[in-house]
Amino acid sequence: MTGPLELSELDALGIDTVVVAGVDLYGKLFGKRMPVRSFRRIGEAGLHVCTCVYAWDVTQDLDELQVDFAGAHTGWHDFRLRPDLGTLRRAAWLEDTAICLADSVDEHTGEPLPIAPRSVLGEQIRRLRGDGLTAHTATELEFHLYHGTPDELRRAGYHDLSPTTLARSDYAIAPGNALEPFFRTVRRALEASGIPVEVAQAEYGLGQWEINLEYGDALETADRHVLYKSAIQELARAHGMTATFMARPLTDGMGSSCHLHASIEDVEGGHPFYDAAAARTVAPALRHAVGGLLQHTPDLMLWYAPTINSMRRLLSTDFAGNGLTWGFDNRTTTCRLITGAPEANRLEMRLPGADVNPYLATAAVLASMRDGLSHGTEPGEPSLGDAYAGQDTGLPETLAEAAERFDRSAFTAAAFGKDVAKHYADVARNEWRVFLRSVGDWDRERYFESI
Repeated sequence: MTGPLELSELDALGIDTVVVAGVDLYGKLFGKRMPVRSFRRIGEAGLHVCTCVYAWDVTQDLDELQVDFAGAHTGWHDFRLRPDLGTLRRAAWLEDTAICLADSVDEHTGEPLPIAPRSVLGEQIRRLRGDGLTAHTATELEFHLYHGTPDELRRAGYHDLSPTTLARSDYAIAPGNALEPFFRTVRRALEASGIPVEVAQAEYGLGQWEINLEYGDALETADRHVLYKSAIQELARAHGMTATFMARPLTDGMGSSCHLHASIEDVEGGHPFYDAAAARTVAPALRHAVGGLLQHTPDLMLWYAPTINSMRRLLSTDFAGNGLTWGFDNRTTTCRLITGAPEANRLEMRLPGADVNPYLATAAVLASMRDGLSHGTEPGEPSLGDAYAGQDTGLPETLAEAAERFDRSAFTAAAFGKDVAKHYADVARNEWRVFLRSVGDWDRERYFESI
């Protein structure tokens, strides 16, 4: 596996292009590409980028969404993408190309933009380190893979989709063998880019797949996550296919998850979540972390379920968690505990779908865990058996509800800042308004002749 690169290595590796990329509100990469000589010249000063990338919706519409951060009222001013040279690596899914992730910073002060997802997560990491703790995380990211390029599927209106498996294939080897030429290319590209793969498998839904990456520190995991998504989508396109990370692409299909695992380590390399003498080796710190996570989940649903489509997955029983529940190795709960070895004791947050922004969801988990640790929050009794049975979730069920709770939450304001909370809430409110005004296939099929 190739790790981070030094500037001096680029020429020897035959790399002639560098992509400098930030991460937008939706967890997508944006930025510019340039010859290696230009990348050396900009150094850590970075690139000028218009603030529109944090002030438009997921379709880049500039007319609907109005936010305080940027717009005509600010003259659409610039910020800077400042390369984080520790992230410079080969983008092996592209020819002779490297990629360097960048922090979004204020044009004049050089301080991180508070609303930028990488800044949001970085602040929570710094707060944990102030407590003498380091977070280790992993994301289990599922996706659906369809025959046909993105352009072909768009022209067809995303109708009559042809999935890459036609029967349920969870854990099955043979369907994976059929697509192994593609997935071998994916694994090799990820490994060559310093994005270590742990396992890959066919999933339960038709055309559904999962690739898990090795765990790492929280920022590195989020970085790998967005690069992995980019690689999958680009390689799928090159092979005449389309990968979607929608939380639920079809009404009668399976939802795609992004289960988020988290553990902590202290300054001496100890594992506060582990207690060999305790039942199931669960230390009080792990219980308190779970307590904090569940206590603040209703207020943070906007970052766990950031789109209209997210809620469609959560209103199912697609192993998407359920309410304020936790349990030991129980996949019907919102928070599943995996226990045994000191370094492996961890919690798994099961609410997020594949459409989640990993920086924001991880920041939400870490902030909640930290609050639970500091207040000694107890999570109550664990769920035994089916946690879906007879449960009132207690969670927002629409994007509009999630936005209001997020914006009004005292915890959200304290953890992330009032301006950050308002910005993301305003983006979600706009998405909800656009949705309510839109007339789609569901309306016509249900009402056209029947009303």
